[in-house]
Amino acid sequence: TNFLECVAAINIYKKKLYLQNTIKLASENIGNISLSIMEMSNWGVTNTENLTIRYCFPDNNLSCTKSIRPEAEYIVVYIFVSITSVFTVFLNLLVIVSISHFKQLHTPTNVLILSLAVADLIAGLILMPVQGMKLIEPCWYFGEIFCSIFPLILYVVVTASLGNLVIISVDRYIAVNDPLRYPLKVNTNRVVVSIVANWLFSFVYSFYLLYESLIYPERNHTCIGECILYVKLEYLILDSFVCLVAPCCIIIPLYMKICFVAKRQAKQLNSVTDKNARSEKKAARTLGIVVLVYLLCWMPYYLVTLSFGHDENDVLIINIMQWIVCMNSLLNPLIYAMFYRWFRLSTKYILTLKILEPSSEYFNLSILVLNCKKRNKMLDQIIPESTLSCCP
Repeated sequence: TNFLECVAAINIYKKKLYLQNTIKLASENIGNISLSIMEMSNWGVTNTENLTIRYCFPDNNLSCTKSIRPEAEYIVVYIFVSITSVFTVFLNLLVIVSISHFKQLHTPTNVLILSLAVADLIAGLILMPVQGMKLIEPCWYFGEIFCSIFPLILYVVVTASLGNLVIISVDRYIAVNDPLRYPLKVNTNRVVVSIVANWLFSFVYSFYLLYESLIYPERNHTCIGECILYVKLEYLILDSFVCLVAPCCIIIPLYMKICFVAKRQAKQLNSVTDKNARSEKKAARTLGIVVLVYLLCWMPYYLVTLSFGHDENDVLIINIMQWIVCMNSLLNPLIYAMFYRWFRLSTKYILTLKILEPSSEYFNLSILVLNCKKRNKMLDQIIPESTLSCCP
């Protein structure tokens, strides 16, 4: 009996020793794994199948990861984004200063263009740099608050821009269809009221659309350094109707009617009113191009979002589509420069600092543009080799 008890005691001791060694070995392995993880966290880099992965915030265990791209790719994208953003801000500032400074440009249509330029300026200052960064940088470094506010700014700006284009279409329709009563129907005060109402509607509508993302931003984040906007499918359908289908149903018929009326009036107008009619038709054509470019920039975004939704694998595609929408803010002032003579001349005045001269706000742009060269020729005939000039 004593022998059996000794054997049993020895077996128990061996099992106990085995368990202790196993636990010790496991502890050492866990320590090595923890040390490896700490080392990788300190460096913020890990390699998986020859793909280098970096953590957005190496000091945080809940940080998102990102793939490291070639340095040349970063340089090209950042240079492109910087140039387009700076040009967008600069050109839209020229539009804003021109319309604000020169009294002759204080017309209802130009006030609408001013409102559109303000929206484009905000896009150049905020939207384009951030959207450009999101094209190549998956990490979000601007904090959770701005992550919640940025989509609101995006939706407010683009919705207000579209509202401005709808109002411009109505304005051009009245100007071409009923030119005699246009000054009675459309004035600056009414246009200002419509612009304020448009911006208020854009804010309320955007807040309603993004309410859940604004109030509960953490629902959309799976790790620190992520900023992805998820919108319900029914909201996407609503947004596509409000910002694409409904405006097209208003804008396209109006411009078709404008073209029809302009062709009909071209045969009926006499030489006295023909000049004004040509001016109105040219303005309608220019703003029609603005509307067409806007819709072409918007349609790819809605086609992609309605087709793919906001799946994580399609985030890059959606970012590209949003960038195309923002690029519209650069195209608008370029269209003005191509078709509006007053914009080219006012830009010359601004860049040469002649707007600082006394009473420059009362300068008659149209008279200068049309008659400047003729007057200089007359001066040359009266005083040969004269240095006098009526041109700025």
